Amino acid sequence: MMLRRAFFLWLLPAAFLLPLWLLIGWGVFNAGGWALLWVLVLAVPGVFVWQLVLVALIRGRGTVRGDRAVSWWDVLGVGTWQALVVSLGFFRPEWWGLAFFLAVVAGVAVFWLSLWQLWREARPSGAVLRARGGIAFLPPTEQPAAEKTTPDVIVVSEQQEPPGPGRF
Repeated sequence: MMLRRAFFLWLLPAAFLLPLWLLIGWGVFNAGGWALLWVLVLAVPGVFVWQLVLVALIRGRGTVRGDRAVSWWDVLGVGTWQALVVSLGFFRPEWWGLAFFLAVVAGVAVFWLSLWQLWREARPSGAVLRARGGIAFLPPTEQPAAEKTTPDVIVVSEQQEPPGPGRF
């Protein structure tokens, strides 16, 4: 549970640190001018926006907000995608193209995985509801409605008499 909670806390800072790593990696590993163009125009904005989309999809789930921990699927999927993005920052021409292709595929797969988990949690199930602190309870079942009968209605009407002497 500690790893899943740490990953939960890492998601938002990763949106800023991963693009920064790509920029730093370009400078440290002397990638060249065309790589700088790729980093500034495509990689930094793309990784930033994609990570924010993933954060919104993951943190949008009730179980993630309640437990303040992501699922193991999130750890596996987002962790793989982030590791591939980090590997892109090394700018090694021998395997950079393969790493780029795998990063794109992993990013799309994590997006659909997050949508699937959000959809699965959002549909009505009615089985067990979770309260804050991990306490689960069964919601009360609806009692069958008693046979409805029309109630007796009594109508009382008043007659108004004109006011006379001694009447108010």
